[in-house]
Amino acid sequence: MSVRKTVSVALATAALATGLITAAGPASARPAGEAAECGVRSDGRLWCGNRAGAKGYEHRSYSSAVRGPLNTSFSWFACWGPGDHHAGGNNVWYWTQLDNGQWGNVPAVDVHTPVDPAPGLRQC
Repeated sequence: MSVRKTVSVALATAALATGLITAAGPASARPAGEAAECGVRSDGRLWCGNRAGAKGYEHRSYSSAVRGPLNTSFSWFACWGPGDHHAGGNNVWYWTQLDNGQWGNVPAVDVHTPVDPAPGLRQC
């Protein structure tokens, strides 16, 4: 085995042993400087990571008009409500001001909450 390959294997083994490499996929990766939290703050809003490019809809339904996107990957949400079921396995949608200034409903599958609805966030 070459020295380069030996060193690479040793570094990979050390990284795995110390937990530097995880099974988490890109959805849990955060840009440098982004808050790692997801919760309701004193302003009553849920501040949480979300899928960049997530769409906000006029109603809590994929068949309603798209109001705009969430281009950023960390956003705030004013409240939640029930709507169409989605790939997240529930019917929770979050209401927020989208990056284009419009207001819209985002399906919970696109918001990185540990549980839905997010504890402490009011229903709307």
